[in-house]
Amino acid sequence: MKALSVYSITFLILMLFVFGLLLVYPKLELHLLLNSYHTSIQDIFFKYYSMLAEWPLYLLALLPIFWKKKELTIFFALCELSGGAVLQILKHTFSFDRPICAFEDYQQTVLPLVQGVDMHHGNSFPSGHASTFFVFCTCCALFLAYRYSKHKHHSRQEWLLLNLTLLALLILAALGAYSRVYLSQHWLSDVCMGSIIGFVTPCLMFYFGKNKILKLDKLKSSTQLETQKDETK
Repeated sequence: MKALSVYSITFLILMLFVFGLLLVYPKLELHLLLNSYHTSIQDIFFKYYSMLAEWPLYLLALLPIFWKKKELTIFFALCELSGGAVLQILKHTFSFDRPICAFEDYQQTVLPLVQGVDMHHGNSFPSGHASTFFVFCTCCALFLAYRYSKHKHHSRQEWLLLNLTLLALLILAALGAYSRVYLSQHWLSDVCMGSIIGFVTPCLMFYFGKNKILKLDKLKSSTQLETQKDETK
């Protein structure tokens, strides 16, 4: 789907940049580098922004039900459950320690922590929060891109608005993923894999289930009929 290209390409560039960091820097050194600058405002922001993936995003995913678009909520739920299953398999297969455990052996190194955040210790890889952020934002991006692609003619302003919205969604997801590193709940490799799962799962679900789950074939045919009626008038 061409309308999603800006979102997809930017995501790939972001992942290449992250892979580069993972290859260049040792694990602990990279974590300290990403946590080298803390402020009270950032602490508060990332503390509560990270919490969006715990329940607020799920509430937002229920909103389409009130607009009689329950298939959108079902699609998000299936993506989250599918991605969650993969996450749990990987978490219990690798069972990596969280950053706070690794830095306990380095007493001379001070790990920046945010007050009021309950620190986790096990099953670090991959990040469930990062996956949820990307599942939600990628679902929104897919819906917007499909809605845009249904219509043949678009103004330059509509094209610009779509791509700015898609970039905003990607930034929101990336901030959610980074918040887990900032809070020292995860390594960068954890949020990288979580982000990939959160991006790939909705794309696969959309490709294979858009007609069965979302019933977009019916929506497309009804739109085409309306367009044909307008042209005959």
